[in-house]
Amino acid sequence: MAEKAEKQFMEIPADLKQLEKYFKDRVGLGTSFDIGQRKLVILKRKVHFYYVNGLSDTQFIVELIKELVHVNDKEISAESLPEIIENRLVHESVEYVKTFDEMADQVLSGLIGIAIEGEKKAMIVDVRSYPGRQPEEPDTEKVVRGSRDGYVENLIVNTALTRRRIRDERLRFEIIKVGERSKTDVAIGYIDGIANPQLIDTVKKELENIHIDGISMADKTIEEFLLKQGYNPYPLVRYTERADVGSIHLLEGHVLIFIDTSPSVMITPATFFHHVQHAEEYRQSPAVGTFVRWTRFLGIWISIFLLPLWFLFVIEPSMLPENFAFLGPNKESDIPLIVQLIVADLGIEFLRIAAIHTPTPLSTAMGLIAAVLIGEIAVDVGLFHSEVILYVSIAAIGTFATPSYELSVANKIFRMLLLICVAIFKAPGFIVGVMVYFLFLISFRPLNAPYLWPLLPFHPVALYQILIRRPVPGSILRPSIVHPRNRVRQRPVKPEK
Repeated sequence: MAEKAEKQFMEIPADLKQLEKYFKDRVGLGTSFDIGQRKLVILKRKVHFYYVNGLSDTQFIVELIKELVHVNDKEISAESLPEIIENRLVHESVEYVKTFDEMADQVLSGLIGIAIEGEKKAMIVDVRSYPGRQPEEPDTEKVVRGSRDGYVENLIVNTALTRRRIRDERLRFEIIKVGERSKTDVAIGYIDGIANPQLIDTVKKELENIHIDGISMADKTIEEFLLKQGYNPYPLVRYTERADVGSIHLLEGHVLIFIDTSPSVMITPATFFHHVQHAEEYRQSPAVGTFVRWTRFLGIWISIFLLPLWFLFVIEPSMLPENFAFLGPNKESDIPLIVQLIVADLGIEFLRIAAIHTPTPLSTAMGLIAAVLIGEIAVDVGLFHSEVILYVSIAAIGTFATPSYELSVANKIFRMLLLICVAIFKAPGFIVGVMVYFLFLISFRPLNAPYLWPLLPFHPVALYQILIRRPVPGSILRPSIVHPRNRVRQRPVKPEK
């Protein structure tokens, strides 16, 4: 702690040799190959440049050095050298820092530090040029119609994509550095006058209270600190990589969290029903969007309850109506049905994990192996009933139809637990398991927002908007779950007289 305090409040020395020693001892100048230094003499006074190769735009640095070298040809007096240099820095972002810690942090962030002999302060010029990819459509949020740009790993690009869609002077991006060593840039995005000030203060306070050496895993680390998630498998914030999705949530009154190095933006607060919506519903007509939404809801329901219900009807055939007596395997097997279901369900998870690690050219071959060798041959040799493969596959399709990847995996965990409850306690196990599941969801209040809102607590108007994709001209009010300061989104059109 003493070392940290010494570093934080240590002033920039007027002697540049001492400053150079600090950079060698603390930052790694001369040891790390990417820490750069350039020494100049301008009007008989020493000027040092410090930068990081790979994070700074070298063309800008060269242009600045050229401009400053010409000062020797056009100026005589060195008394006002700092002002002369500041006026010759042909860049839009120049500021002063007075402590070594501030200077080192800025240099390691990709800016350049300019120190002048005899001055106890340094100029910081923003010449960052982070390596990264161009905005492109996210793989997990594709749409038939709509924009093809998406968030990337560059914080500046992400805020620019958002501001391009919301040109409101009240749009704010407050930046905080998180991590004692990583010093990762985290930006809080909101619209002043719409977002709830208490929510903004809560998010800001939680971020400032994060004391860890680094957040290399970016968004997920922030989520676990922000919401104290623990071992809860259900997502408590919504992630998006689409700039249009992030913008519409800002207009609704949500607070967005942008983390540098992560293309996923966190939307807070988020309920269960935020995770079951997709941008495709709003890129189609209201009727088509509603149909797509209901189909997706059906897929999510199937992913959770189809396998436990089918297994319950197989072990309790008396519960089935006569018209559905055909359900269930026709042949006996030496392997218990619950084992078949769990092994097959885990097999789908194996394939999903393998698909993540399999190069794209080989993914087709892996699919053929899974379908032919594993599926058909396993049924032929008697390891699985054909109906087990059928219903596990349908449940897997429902899992893939879930828009939120985190929600789909959490639903899969609950499905397997519900299967075990049915295997042990039969019908009572299914009923009690479902009740415990809903009570479990009801107990969540991420950032003081009920997780099952608007179902519980019941809000009929908001629930109607979740079930039915309303036309945009009819969506006059913002959702009350975020407690917006201004609830009116648009003025109703008065009929002409």
